[in-house]
Amino acid sequence: MISKAIIFSRKALEDIIQIAEYIAEDSPQSAKAFRENLEKTCGLLSAMPEMGTLREFSNPQLHGVRFIPIKQFTKYLLFYQDRGDNLYISRITHGARDLQALFNSPAYTGFRADSGKMG
Repeated sequence: MISKAIIFSRKALEDIIQIAEYIAEDSPQSAKAFRENLEKTCGLLSAMPEMGTLREFSNPQLHGVRFIPIKQFTKYLLFYQDRGDNLYISRITHGARDLQALFNSPAYTGFRADSGKMG
């Protein structure tokens, strides 16, 4: 099986920084663990992109969006789309957020190709 490259949207990269900083306020070690487990989760997705759960949104740009909890930080969800040779990570957010509002906003552009590549 061929692993897919991971591409992060600009917003997903911002999410990672904000989450890690928030966690680091209480525990720098936990912030480091968050980043390490994010990498592990991305590695699993790269090899098995269909392991995430499909999520329905009313925004047609979000057709085929999947999500998966971050390993050992399961309150944080990673949202992505399979784009052939690449997996495009749109957002990483806390599961308690209003996801419909976050993703269905008319201004939402998280699935454009304004990204950083990993893998």
